[in-house]
Amino acid sequence: MIKSITSNSPFLTVSGGMPAGTYIAHGSGPGVGNMRYNPNSQNIEVFDGSLWVIMQSNNSYISLDTEAVSLLEWARKKRNEEFELERLAESSPAIKDLVTQVKEKQEQIKIVQTLIKEEVKV
Repeated sequence: MIKSITSNSPFLTVSGGMPAGTYIAHGSGPGVGNMRYNPNSQNIEVFDGSLWVIMQSNNSYISLDTEAVSLLEWARKKRNEEFELERLAESSPAIKDLVTQVKEKQEQIKIVQTLIKEEVKV
């Protein structure tokens, strides 16, 4: 039985099921350990090198790891902060002016970063 399958990606973990000794692989065509969902049999299958084998277990789990969840939560928080600023900028000229200034400064930082990188290459 598969105790744990972890992908080469730092963000996906698969646990439970069988057959034993298979791992998620990447590349063209089905590789040993590649997984798929078969809608006809309504099962998750793992390629063993010659056949697609049904993962058999009452408890198989596929989830994002804690870093991926943390990154998504951070992105959601930043998105919500931006939405709130945009909402406030619609009703407050002072906030709108400050948001514009921040965007201009961010653009200036990008330009300076590019120039510094070009100087380092020379």
